[in-house]
Amino acid sequence: MRTERVGNTDVRFRRQGDGDVAVVFVHGFLDDQYVWDGLIPELTTSGVECVTLDLAGCGDRTAAGGPFGYERFADEVGAVVDALGKPFVIVGQSMGSAVAELVAAERPERAVGLVLVTPIPLAGTRLPAEAIDPFRSLGGDPEAQRAVRQQLSVALPEAELDRLIVSGVRMRSEVVRDMADCWNTGHPAGERPSRFTGPVLIIRGEGDGFATEELVSELVAPRFGSVESVSVGRGGHWVHLERPVEVAGHLDRLLTGVLPSGDGAAASAVHPQGWTNAFAEKSAEAFRETFAADVVLEASVLTRPVEGRDQVTSVMGTASGIYESLAFTQEAVAGHRVYLEWRATAFGGVPIEGVTILTKDDNGQIARIAIHHRPLGAVHRFSAELGRRLRGVVPADLFHQG
Repeated sequence: MRTERVGNTDVRFRRQGDGDVAVVFVHGFLDDQYVWDGLIPELTTSGVECVTLDLAGCGDRTAAGGPFGYERFADEVGAVVDALGKPFVIVGQSMGSAVAELVAAERPERAVGLVLVTPIPLAGTRLPAEAIDPFRSLGGDPEAQRAVRQQLSVALPEAELDRLIVSGVRMRSEVVRDMADCWNTGHPAGERPSRFTGPVLIIRGEGDGFATEELVSELVAPRFGSVESVSVGRGGHWVHLERPVEVAGHLDRLLTGVLPSGDGAAASAVHPQGWTNAFAEKSAEAFRETFAADVVLEASVLTRPVEGRDQVTSVMGTASGIYESLAFTQEAVAGHRVYLEWRATAFGGVPIEGVTILTKDDNGQIARIAIHHRPLGAVHRFSAELGRRLRGVVPADLFHQG
């Protein structure tokens, strides 16, 4: 562990590990950089360096003067990233997720991944005065801070709760007020699709009453092209403290997908990043790269399985172009299988939901795919449209005629 400073500023950052890729962690509202100390040791990916820092007004920087808003936070975290001088994955929690996105979007040549933990929408939560005022007045009130953290957590250890309260109470009242206004009002960039086009992983706790599944699926995930969203059981708003092993496992899978070949975990590790990226790109070739030569596709929109890399590539590349939007909302891994829940729209906003099961071989390539769409009306319509687009490419009897 070593601490460095950005130029002659008060911005200091801690570095641990050694690798060609940095993983930069950005804390959230009322927290400090030490909130990541329980998660980092659970990471198993080699070839990375982990970096933490305090936002202005927090942790070891409680004496810092204002302003306390997204522009200042993104500039300072960006300066740390620039000082590292290497490719990076940036991880942000709650308010820190918005800061992380802004930093990554400004550095597309070096930002290789973005992880949003229990994220707040970059456009802001837009809570009415009666709902945001209790957050604005949390400065210096340990009992109120304890109540908020207990309300929004599921399995937060008592020792961690006590430490978080000590950290939050150190912050000056005006800093707490300005930060609450910051994440409630949001940033103009949140009103449009994200400028960051690389792989995005969203991690939320199933019991989080703030970054709810509805908020994430409607206001966060749709802004990204290549996004995977997962929920962690028995986790709340501080899921990285409540379930550090599970959160680290999801982060390790993303790192495995973005590190250069030969770095990180074994190439055969099961992760869905190539699959989700192919959907984001709507590219047949991107799908082809993930498939084993003898891959088999089964789907509710097909009358029978499709076999072989060429035909499965044709079907999946064409199918991805039918969706108007698609977001992966849940993920589970069991051995060589990945289970993905998703929500999508097609045909002018018609909602479609489903579950995809990917089975990978020992080389990490997809050997079997099972895709289950619902409802039934959407299944028939999707099948008919897929058959129309693939007429003459694959047999016509693969598609439902009703």
